[in-house]
Amino acid sequence: MLERRQIQRVVDMALDEDAPFGDLTSQTLVPATAVARADLVAREPGVFAGAEVFEIAMTTLDPTVKVTLEAADGDRFDAGAVLAHVEGSARAVLQAERVALNLVQRMTGIATLTATYVDAVAGTQARVVDTRKTTPGLRALERHAVRCGGGHNHRYSLSDAVMAKDNHLAVIPDITAALRQAKADLPHTTHIEVEVDRLEQLDAVLDSGAAGTIMLDNFSLDDLRAGVAEIAGRALVEASGGITLDTIADVARTGVDVISVGALTHSVRALDLGLDISVS
Repeated sequence: MLERRQIQRVVDMALDEDAPFGDLTSQTLVPATAVARADLVAREPGVFAGAEVFEIAMTTLDPTVKVTLEAADGDRFDAGAVLAHVEGSARAVLQAERVALNLVQRMTGIATLTATYVDAVAGTQARVVDTRKTTPGLRALERHAVRCGGGHNHRYSLSDAVMAKDNHLAVIPDITAALRQAKADLPHTTHIEVEVDRLEQLDAVLDSGAAGTIMLDNFSLDDLRAGVAEIAGRALVEASGGITLDTIADVARTGVDVISVGALTHSVRALDLGLDISVS
């Protein structure tokens, strides 16, 4: 769940970055008494994410600025839709405009892209999840946006679960023994996931009895089906590696439980939203 303190930390950093000594243009040209009225308008269709982020970004500089939301996180909208109204000090609105738009446009882009992936696997058992390939400092916001689009989250950080990837396996001489020891040493609530990049590695992982999830990385469709059959319910099966909108439906139909897609956050395009302002 996205917490207000996480949003506030990002917004404070972004506002300070954008105007470390104030907004020189607005302070010079805009009367201190001027009032702005603005609409957050969609220039293209999408799935909204970042309602609270937008509100906090617009009100941090001046808490008297009023934000009225017309869309909630997860709502689908058409081009031309008004997603929020803003009214208050013109100087405060103008100074916060870019930060608010940058954050909500990126989050809405992630939610919109995620929804297209989720729609593509409809009717299968597979859930679409994100990865740790997030923008440094924005992980909480981007992960929230994935959920707004109907997706799910992978582990949040390196501290949340044991996940042995290819570079870990390269330096572990006996993966079966290592996994058994990990299961013995860790609390029973700690999840263990292991990544394999070929079918021949499965026996060593399965023999440990420790893996709650096995990731089949960059497998062909035939090998995914074979992997699902061999694992046979003894662990969740995750598919990963280069999965696109063109391929995800076929991957889902192999019977995997989870499909992780780094592109949800690392290759997303910000959705085109605008703040249409009038000043009186």
